[in-house]
Amino acid sequence: MTTAAEQRSLEWLKSADVRPTRQRLALAQLLVGDGENRHVCAESLHEAAQLGESSVSLATVYNTLRVFCDAGLMNEITVDGHKSYFDTRTDEHPHYYWENSSKLTDAPKDAVKFVGLPKAPNGTEVARIDVVIRLREK
Repeated sequence: MTTAAEQRSLEWLKSADVRPTRQRLALAQLLVGDGENRHVCAESLHEAAQLGESSVSLATVYNTLRVFCDAGLMNEITVDGHKSYFDTRTDEHPHYYWENSSKLTDAPKDAVKFVGLPKAPNGTEVARIDVVIRLREK
């Protein structure tokens, strides 16, 4: 018997032609099983998997997140040049990075307005724009 979370996860993977291995399904359930969007880092996803019934290595989590990003199921947002978060919401939208808690959350889409973009160098195009608004307590 398949639960709603398992079905949602399977459909999410199939929507991008990602082969639903046991590990991918387990991680997909943690990411989209309840239908909510998530911002996770590999370490927090690994910890959640360990707390549940899924035994996956940290390397498997990193590899799976890369597969999900390459398939267009998630976006990677880099903070501080070394810390990456993975977002299940794939439309272009800004983020708040909460420095005191190291959390990444969605910012209102209309929080940032661009008047224009610089012209991309010859032979290139703008692939996407990532905006991270850093917040800290006063």
